[in-house]
Parts: sequence; structure tokens; C-alpha cells
Amino acid sequence: MERAHAAPGGVIVDAVWPAEGAGREAILVLAGATLIALSAQLRIVLPFSLVPITGQTFAIFLLAAAFGSRRGTATVMTYLAMGLSGLPVFSSAAPGLAALASPTAGYLMGFVPAAFLVGWLSERGASRSRWSTAGSMIAGSAVLFACGAVWLARFVGWDNVLATGVLPFLPGDALKIALATLALPAAWKLIGARGPRP
Repeated sequence: MERAHAAPGGVIVDAVWPAEGAGREAILVLAGATLIALSAQLRIVLPFSLVPITGQTFAIFLLAAAFGSRRGTATVMTYLAMGLSGLPVFSSAAPGLAALASPTAGYLMGFVPAAFLVGWLSERGASRSRWSTAGSMIAGSAVLFACGAVWLARFVGWDNVLATGVLPFLPGDALKIALATLALPAAWKLIGARGPRP
């Protein structure tokens, strides 16, 4: 019997749950935003940095790759709206609008373009192999670090921004990227082995 495979384009969630409708989209976005909020509570505080290491970046990039650009961006924006409305979902910034004045505000805002980029690349097949997955995650991280560093420089100065807002997080990001390169292609392989769902 011929084995069915997912089409070269598309993202994981559409291959697993191909149904359409506003209800499905709302469930995915709200579930994704909740997962990001939970992952943000997994954090390691660095004594020499105003920015902690958290699990939310890993969750955001995985969701963006699995959801695609528009749905992934909507998920991140929903998460940000939750935090800005006062819910305690951010890892280090104060909840509510005060988060926009915190040292980590640049990273929070950087989640949006970073998620869009990772999702956009995934829609073009980037999540199907280890190397392309790594490339998309590195690209997303570069966007996130750029946004975060520009804002953080207001608090620590340009001379210190790399040492406090970028370099300490590179080993952790490398681990997250390595995990993503295992998880995403493996998910596609499983989908291809099982065949598309009706």
C-alpha cells in the first residue's frame, strides 16, 4: 500500500488538524498563549543580568513553527495582551502596562516579529529538516536579540548590552535550537508515517 505523505508546504498543526473554522483558530491561539504563559514561569535568574533565562522563547518558536506566521503571531500577541492587561504571565517584567517600561520590554515586543519570521519560514518547509529548522530558529533568535538589545541599552548602556543581554543567553539558545531540530522534523516524520488525517 502506498504511504501518504504531507505536502511540502504547510505547517504541522494544519497537517494534524486540517479542519477549518473560527472555533478551531480560537482554541489554538488561546492554548498556545497559555502554553507560553506557563513556559515563562520556568526561569533562571542571572545575577549579572536584568534579563532571566526562560522557557518562553522555546515555546514561542516551537508554536510559531507548528502554527505558521499568522497564527503564531496571533498567539504571541494574545500572550502579550494577557500580560499587559494585568495577568501575571511575564517571566520578569511587572504585569500590566508597566512591563513596557521594564528592561525586558524589547524582548517582549521582539517576540512578535521573531514568531512571524519563524512561522513564515516554516510555511516554506523550514521545519522539515534539522538544518533548515536550525536556520529558522537562529534567524528568529537574531531578530529577538536585536529588538531586546536595542531597548536594554537604554538601561545598561551600549558598552554592556552584549555582556548582559545577549552573550549569557547563547548557550541556552543553542540547547533550545538543538531540541527544536530534533522535535520538529520528528513530528513531520511521524505525520508522514501515519498519513494525513481526514
